[in-house]
Amino acid sequence: MTTSTYQLSHQQALEAEAVHILREVAAVCARPAMLFSGGKDSVVMAHLAVKAFWPAPVPFPLVHIDTGRNFDEVIEFRDELVRQQGLRLVVGFVQDDIDAGRVVEDPHAAGGRNRLQTTTLLRTLGEHRIDAAFGGARRDEEKARAKERIFSFRDRFGQWDPRNQRPELWRLYNARHRPGEHMRVFPLSNWTELDIWTYIHSEGIELPSLYFAHQRPVVRRGDMLMAVNRHLTPQPDDEPFPAMVRFRTLGDADCTGCVESTAATRAEVAAEVAATRITERGATRADDRMSEAGMEDRKREGYF
Repeated sequence: MTTSTYQLSHQQALEAEAVHILREVAAVCARPAMLFSGGKDSVVMAHLAVKAFWPAPVPFPLVHIDTGRNFDEVIEFRDELVRQQGLRLVVGFVQDDIDAGRVVEDPHAAGGRNRLQTTTLLRTLGEHRIDAAFGGARRDEEKARAKERIFSFRDRFGQWDPRNQRPELWRLYNARHRPGEHMRVFPLSNWTELDIWTYIHSEGIELPSLYFAHQRPVVRRGDMLMAVNRHLTPQPDDEPFPAMVRFRTLGDADCTGCVESTAATRAEVAAEVAATRITERGATRADDRMSEAGMEDRKREGYF
């Protein structure tokens, strides 16, 4: 008698883990949803969700918190993805909370409207009675996210307490919560930026064009290149110049920097990422440079 062994590649193991997490949440939570920004990680999550439940439709909506400062290309991509895959979309608008006086915009804030998203996110989750929200955070992105469990418990105020999280021994997850509380769930926790791009390449996943090298006018702000767009106009002391750039991460257009690059295909970007030693958020997100603990402070308030 001969026996055979079945082994998964590293990429197949990551995919299997993420699919298991997606199905687990759909099985044990009443009203899950997937937070969707239009960035590469949330696009990969949506792709995994379609695979996890095929041929049935994805059994939860995408939730996008729209600051009003998104890149136009991202909004166009979001709407096309929803149309092609037959997904449901829920949009929470930060402008609605500004108009209602629930938040006050500081036009001089380094992170633009980024911090205002927390109020809109919690309001949107509450209005739709979401009890589990998938997020695309990865542990390799920055220090606060490295502290996260895969199932992250949030209290009735939406706040995260790193000391009040559940053990996850043997990949057993505890999603129990009382009314008003909810879980944030991170299926991509164990992925790296390189894993994401390797998967995007092997699966042929479409992304917003901003992720690939293109020429556009930019200005230099400190050690970051900022793309000139309708949300970021040059200041009197700025000197715009054309450059071949791409974006490693996509946040608001007024606080997300780009990097000089000639990588115009998925394979070229994956090769470029393999040689990079700085995380994408640390390199190109002005909102993450507000303080050493900027992300952790926002997570404690209820941020993604």
